[in-house]
Amino acid sequence: MQNTTKSNTIKVLKGGDQLNSERLSNRLKAVASFVDEGAVVADIGSDHAYLPCFLIHTKKVKGAVAGEVAKGPFESAVKNVRREGFSDAITVRLADGLFAIEENDAVDTVTIAGMGGPLIATILESGKDRLSQVKRIIAQPNIYSRAIREWAVSNGWKIIKEHILKEDGKIYEIIVMEKGQAVYEELELMAGPLLLTSKTDVFIEKWESELSEWNRVLDSLEKTIETEAIKTKKVQLARHIALVRKVLTT
Repeated sequence: MQNTTKSNTIKVLKGGDQLNSERLSNRLKAVASFVDEGAVVADIGSDHAYLPCFLIHTKKVKGAVAGEVAKGPFESAVKNVRREGFSDAITVRLADGLFAIEENDAVDTVTIAGMGGPLIATILESGKDRLSQVKRIIAQPNIYSRAIREWAVSNGWKIIKEHILKEDGKIYEIIVMEKGQAVYEELELMAGPLLLTSKTDVFIEKWESELSEWNRVLDSLEKTIETEAIKTKKVQLARHIALVRKVLTT
């Protein structure tokens, strides 16, 4: 590994803290905690390559690929990797999703963080042929994590760990998957099979907020003229509300 001089001005976080190869947001730090020691990681949608730089700096991984589809963040990632002196350990590629992974990379772990659940599921589906050597996927959806769980069931991946946290007023879920068969009930797909067993305060807060919002929308629909579309939407909302109440009471 080359010179590991750190940049002190990569990004300023809320409260004036600085994000660099030594410091991550709590959300990304939680994602990093699920990466095994000695892994080779592909961080998809890596933005400025903060996560790969952190993993190399802490010597947790042997190497990393930072994949980015947008030119601006790709160029920023390249600059940050060079600035940190990690060019021998981190390969930065301009590519769409999992197509950033090449066979000789020997990637065994994929991280995808900071996107919507449906987009993460689409990325996994579109590039699933690139997952042949991958043993673990760590996904951190911003919304609708159910889409990832449904993808896992359909593609031979099982959920081995889940985590939920709150940072800067937002709640995030992390889903860790490894190859294997699993079947989940609708409640587990929506709320998370492992999160349901722990039911932390943040978990309860998330679903109480969801329940409040869905009740608000349903009340609003009750005051509108009932078309077929509105009727269908009301049935769907009533189903969601019933499920959330079950989440909070079981």
